[in-house]
Amino acid sequence: MGPFILKRLGVMLLTALCMTLIVFFLTNLPPNLEKLAKTQLGARITDAEVSSWLERNGYAQPMLARYGEWLGVLPGYTYEAANGTRSGRCARLAGDDGAIPRHCGVLQGDWGYSTKFRVPVTELIGERLARTGMLMFWAFAVMVPMALIIGVVAGMREGSATDRTLSTFAIASTSTPEYVSGVIFVVIFASSMVGLKWFTGSAKSAVDGITFENFTLPVITVALYGMGYIARMTRASMAEVMTAQYIRTARLKGVSFRNIVLKHALRNALIAPFTVIMLQFPWLLTGVVIVEALFVYPGFGNALVEGASNNDIELLMAVSVVAVVVVLVTQLISDIGYALLNPRIRVN
Repeated sequence: MGPFILKRLGVMLLTALCMTLIVFFLTNLPPNLEKLAKTQLGARITDAEVSSWLERNGYAQPMLARYGEWLGVLPGYTYEAANGTRSGRCARLAGDDGAIPRHCGVLQGDWGYSTKFRVPVTELIGERLARTGMLMFWAFAVMVPMALIIGVVAGMREGSATDRTLSTFAIASTSTPEYVSGVIFVVIFASSMVGLKWFTGSAKSAVDGITFENFTLPVITVALYGMGYIARMTRASMAEVMTAQYIRTARLKGVSFRNIVLKHALRNALIAPFTVIMLQFPWLLTGVVIVEALFVYPGFGNALVEGASNNDIELLMAVSVVAVVVVLVTQLISDIGYALLNPRIRVN
């Protein structure tokens, strides 16, 4: 297991480097840089003013050099004006004595400065991740138990009316996008159109304090979409296990149906759903973009939208790195958990 984990960590590092390089290249294309300059100075500035701003802020350098600065393996760019003032990537980190550090990249713990929010990216990402983490926590707390219950009950009674009813519900929930179910929930439970104004609090107010009124609809919207997929996988796995030879043997020996399910079938039936559940983490992290935009919740997905719409390169890079790391880590945990749950799996 140890060599396998070390090998996977090496692959994860190489994958993260390749992904960040691709994202860095796409976000630093000349049209995007020109749009960024006009966002900062005004849409009516001249081409000469655009070039001057890009040069002062280090965007006129070669692409790979700026990528090295962002990583922190190359010295950060510094621009010194005619009046003696200095600017550049590392200039904002100058100490009390005016000394500017040579390196100020990801390896040094500095992710840059957001041109949209005017704050360090690390501060912004940490705040937004905490908010989205809270949304993901409650969504998982609702989604996973309900999905497992639905899947197990349906798989135990394969072909029955209960199975067909629960399977229909699972398929319907999975096939309904968040922007559809979210709007339906708002119309039914948060507007005067139907009259059931049970959840009148805006999700934006959850920043100051989470309540039942302002957080229920976003949580249900996120949980409902993922619930059906997990339930269907659990149902298929449970139905397959219930027809296994050792289950039939247990029945012939007179073991109660409850003990058969809890002590024999359930663990084996949860092997495949475990992998699916772990893969919900990266989907939730990036898939909450629609839900956060719909309910005006300033989380990680909202930061992605704001960064893309305002060409905030440093913020986009940080969001991309976090998303890539979450995907790679959850896949590693999924592989390890699958091997631990299934003794037939051997890692060479």
